[in-house]
Amino acid sequence: MWQAKVADDLTQGVRGQTEQVLKKIDAILAAAGHRQIEDSVRQRVGHDIRNRDEMNAAWTAWADPANLPARATVEAKLADPRMLVEIMVTCAQ
Repeated sequence: MWQAKVADDLTQGVRGQTEQVLKKIDAILAAAGHRQIEDSVRQRVGHDIRNRDEMNAAWTAWADPANLPARATVEAKLADPRMLVEIMVTCAQ
């Protein structure tokens, strides 16, 4: 299973948008029977690399700092210039 998500409220900065996306991911993982992000196989984060620190602040506040999942973070130009981050998570079922 994989899902790519962006924020619904695009008026927020990258940290707020990242937090929105992470809440969506939590709901998707729970619905699929996964306990936490550490159960996932892969994560890909696309964003403007200049916003890396704000995105990382939201990510590390959300994930277990002692068990951060591996992820690829790439610079991405998203379809709507108001979109500041897109996160894709892949889980095995």
